Amino acid sequence: MVFRSMKYCLVAVLSLFLLMIAPSLPAQENHEAASHENAGEKKKDFDAAEVIFGHILDNHEFHLTEYHDAAGNLHPISIPLPIIIYSQQRGLSVFMSSRFEHGHATYNGYQLKEEKIEAVREDGSIDEGVKLIDLSITRNVAQMLIALAILVWLMVSIANSYKSGLGVTSAPRGKQNLLEPVITFVRDEVAKPNLGHKYEKYLPYLLTTFFFILINNIFGLIPGTANVTGNIAFTVVLGLISFVVILFSTNRHFWGHIFNPPGVPGFVKPILILVEFLGVFIKPFALIIRLFANMVAGHIIIICLISLIFIFGQMSSIAGWATSPVAIGFTVFIYMIEVLVAFLQAFIFTNLTAVFIGAAFEGEHDHSEAAHH
Repeated sequence: MVFRSMKYCLVAVLSLFLLMIAPSLPAQENHEAASHENAGEKKKDFDAAEVIFGHILDNHEFHLTEYHDAAGNLHPISIPLPIIIYSQQRGLSVFMSSRFEHGHATYNGYQLKEEKIEAVREDGSIDEGVKLIDLSITRNVAQMLIALAILVWLMVSIANSYKSGLGVTSAPRGKQNLLEPVITFVRDEVAKPNLGHKYEKYLPYLLTTFFFILINNIFGLIPGTANVTGNIAFTVVLGLISFVVILFSTNRHFWGHIFNPPGVPGFVKPILILVEFLGVFIKPFALIIRLFANMVAGHIIIICLISLIFIFGQMSSIAGWATSPVAIGFTVFIYMIEVLVAFLQAFIFTNLTAVFIGAAFEGEHDHSEAAHH
């Protein structure tokens, strides 16, 4: 029932998003092209690549939609984010990204060009002598902080409920009903089979990884938000953390099998040692690329399907209207698949992390079992 309600909610949000962007997508033009002097010029053609990369790349604002006033001027509607810049020459500057007027204005000696902040002189030329340290809160950072706050709130509130006896001496309710089956699933299907008797030691990390990825995946499906898990920097950090956990879980038996593989002919060992050593680094790399590629691909497919409406609409209004039902139908279908992918990729990343950690101390199982027998 909860999943069905979430599905209907996502469909409604997607439909609203399509209605919001419909009047604005064909008119990807700047302020100068919409001024009175250029009122008679032809509008800029719809650029699908610009829309796609504008969605999947980071930004200094949450862009919602845009509209044209009676004079033909373009007015974007967005949520600005803080700009935090430090330079040794100019000191610390803190202001909102709306000061840049979407890249059309300079403020306090800085300008925003192609989402990159540059120092400029009074005449507008770039001042290369000023070295910047950009600490701005971009939409990826803002959304990641929101996801982290929600994760902490969920887990702390559920923990407090259990401490008060709810779910222990009585049936679980509310958020406990929603998350307890997921937590049990991660414990019984991910941690225990792969980590054995050490599962309790790694379960907090696995649960944190799973829910943090899942929350960011679901947020990325809401129109107007950022695709955080589709950012390579985000997945690199997650992969590096897993890499550190895997390395700290290794033992003498693990490294012995890498640098002195047993039961292997001597002339094969140099090649196998190289392959096994590279495998230590390939494992976290696979985690990084798998999550990044899958989350980016789904978003690109959805935007490409929506873009077909406006691409055909430029050829002919009839073609645009004829393409709309097919494009929207496929978009909703892919959108529903992306809901499944959001859960699936969180599970795969967590499960593979548990597999790699378990393999790092696999030799300990052999010794403990031999002692038991």
